[in-house]
Amino acid sequence: MESASELVPFPLLQTPIESNYRACTIPYRFPSDNPRKATPSEIAWVDLFLNSIPSFKQRAETDPTVTDAPVRAQKFAERYAEILKDFKKDPESHGGPPDCVLLCRIREQILTELGFRDIFKKVKDEENAKAISLFGDVVHLNDAIEDGGKRLENLVRGIFAGNIFDLGSAQVG
Repeated sequence: MESASELVPFPLLQTPIESNYRACTIPYRFPSDNPRKATPSEIAWVDLFLNSIPSFKQRAETDPTVTDAPVRAQKFAERYAEILKDFKKDPESHGGPPDCVLLCRIREQILTELGFRDIFKKVKDEENAKAISLFGDVVHLNDAIEDGGKRLENLVRGIFAGNIFDLGSAQVG
C-alpha cells in the first residue's frame, strides 16, 4: 500500500519517535555487544534475508510492468546481497545495526530504485480473490459462536494467523 501522506509519531508513545524508538521488539543486540561485530541474532536474520534473494529475484524477473525486468532483477540481487554481506562485516553499515524493519526497508528501496513497484501484486491479487470467496462463510462461522469472548478470541486468532505470512514466516514452522 502506498501513501503520499507524511509520517507522524503515534501520539500515545511516551517517548517521541525521534528519540531512539525502534519498532522491532526482538533483542538483536544488547548494550554490552561490540557495535562493530554482528551478533548471532543479526547474522541469523541477515542469512534469512540472503536466502530469500533468489525468490525475490525470480518474482522481479517476471514483473510484466518493468522493462528489462530480468536485467534489473539481477542488479537487485547483486546490490542487496552486497549490502547484507556488509551488515555481517559491520552491523553499523547502511544505517544499521540491522533489524527486520531496516532489512525490509533497504530491500524495498533497491527494488523501487530499479523500477519495481510491487513484485507480489499478482500473488496478492490471487490471494485476495481466494479470501473474498471465503469471507462470507468465515463471517457466518464466527457469528455462530454464541459466547462473545470466544467469538472475539476466534477473530483475534484469525488476525494472528494472517500475520504468520509476514516477516520470518520461514522460521515459524
